[in-house]
Amino acid sequence: MARVVVDVMPKPEILDPQGQAVAGALPRLGFDGVSDVRQGKHFVLEVDDSVDDETLAKIAEGLLANPVIEDWTVRRVDA
Repeated sequence: MARVVVDVMPKPEILDPQGQAVAGALPRLGFDGVSDVRQGKHFVLEVDDSVDDETLAKIAEGLLANPVIEDWTVRRVDA
């Protein structure tokens, strides 16, 4: 078995209202020095060793991300 991490983030040109809300709340909670926040999604998949990178890319682009408004990365990590 292999562990795969897929991170999905809004593209830089896409408005991120959740990230803006967090960025606005931080100073009110006493956390200064943070100028921007982007909020995304983090997926951890346990896959068979037979699942290749092309298949993982199809999963990320076809199911986990909306490629019109989101960028994604796939990486294998140590279990």
